[in-house]
Amino acid sequence: MADIDELSGPDRRAVLGLAAGAAVAAGSVKAAPAKAPADIVSLSAHELSRAIAARRVSCVEVMGAYLDHIAAVNPKVNAIVGLQPRAGLLREAAERDAVLKRGEKVGPLFGFPHAVKDLQPVKGLPFTQGSPIFKDTVAPADALMVARLRKAGVIFIGKTNTPEFGLGSQTYNPVWGVTRNPYDLSKSAGGSSGGAAAALATRMLPLADGSDFAGSLRNPAGWNNVVGLRPTTGRVPVHGREEWIPGMGVTGPMARSVADLALLLAHQAGYDADAPLSLEGDGREFLGSLASDPKGKRMGWLGDFGGAVAYEPEVLATCRAALKRFEALGCVVEDAAVAYPAEKAWQSFMRLRGWTQGGGLVELYNDPARRALLKPEAVYEIELGRGLSAYDVQADSVVRTEWAQAVRKLFARYDVLVAPTAQLFAFDADQHWPKTVAGRSMRTYHEWMMGVCLVTLTGCPSLAVPAGFGAGGTPIGLQIIAPVRQEMTALRLGAAYEKAANWTARRPPLLGA
Repeated sequence: MADIDELSGPDRRAVLGLAAGAAVAAGSVKAAPAKAPADIVSLSAHELSRAIAARRVSCVEVMGAYLDHIAAVNPKVNAIVGLQPRAGLLREAAERDAVLKRGEKVGPLFGFPHAVKDLQPVKGLPFTQGSPIFKDTVAPADALMVARLRKAGVIFIGKTNTPEFGLGSQTYNPVWGVTRNPYDLSKSAGGSSGGAAAALATRMLPLADGSDFAGSLRNPAGWNNVVGLRPTTGRVPVHGREEWIPGMGVTGPMARSVADLALLLAHQAGYDADAPLSLEGDGREFLGSLASDPKGKRMGWLGDFGGAVAYEPEVLATCRAALKRFEALGCVVEDAAVAYPAEKAWQSFMRLRGWTQGGGLVELYNDPARRALLKPEAVYEIELGRGLSAYDVQADSVVRTEWAQAVRKLFARYDVLVAPTAQLFAFDADQHWPKTVAGRSMRTYHEWMMGVCLVTLTGCPSLAVPAGFGAGGTPIGLQIIAPVRQEMTALRLGAAYEKAANWTARRPPLLGA
């Protein structure tokens, strides 16, 4: 651990500029017996947590290393936005070091630099939601998940980029610009948690949060060679307009390993009385061991949903090759088919999405001045939702239930279901969305994510893990889909697969070998 006198000029001045109450003076950060890690940003979240707790590395060192790395890498990918001033962040880090010096008990995320997806408010930080309407907005208070992470001791360094209001699985907006894929800077990082995924892949964050309605924790995880979990609705509680009428959007974790992902989920999850549909428990189950024997586990391969969903052949081939890793572990993989029309379910999904997503934006639409600033995809959702009656919503809810029950019946035979995280490999970053997939025209801006949207309809937890790389050098992922409320089933199987495949050890080219 570095002595304060060994810090660089700006970092040293920032720490010495602490308020008197923090009482951090030169020499207060003593050298630890063990040698500090050489490459802090490459540590896993678990390794970083242990290093901080053992005081092999100071929180100031951690923050300085991450800020230096962000300065070098972020201009190339544009994943972290609204980055806060270095001096203030180092002061916060020094305050964390003072807590450690006093011997106070801290949790595993204590001192972690963290950036929140720009769809959730963090007190004092920009809260644009990628919209020019809110480009100058600063959040007055924390969201529930943010408050939990703040209590855990993380330091909020900024936000991660997202498309406008999270609409679309391609991260770009007129406020912050385009987030690029670190494996090919000409390609999209996916979305809507594209900033979070690209920041993880480039080691600019140890952990990241995101949200998922139409694959937003799964598509970017697959396209950035990291892991992401869409949890069961209510696993990670949120406050808002949908307290008694649940939508299909959820908040969840992303990481570079399944174990690290579970660590963050443990802090995100847990019942909250202000979120009456949140699930019982406090999240501690996700701190348990992920070790398991996958031998004999039955996996149902959904593939292209009986031809209903358009996929690039190379995506299917890459994912099928990844399934051989599971077979080598002793899993039994079979083709599986949902006994329900996928197109009928898709039409239901679109209308329900318009009703929920559009409903949250209708006030902006009703103001002509602000309507002019909405992107076409937002207007599409609003106008779709406005055209539905209560009876229409009820009818589509019935279809959703029928689809979910048809999928649930597959779990009588299979422990998990598997499918790709996207229907194509990452496309051009300057393209809003692909108009065709495998020669089939896309009817909407999100039909190219139909394969993950059909999973959203079920309410099942879905873990995205890396599946491999295409001929063009960009990655794709697999969804491991477990029964409702059985996140641990997906996490344990994902951890066993990860140990065998180890895809995330492959770093993006811009980080070097």
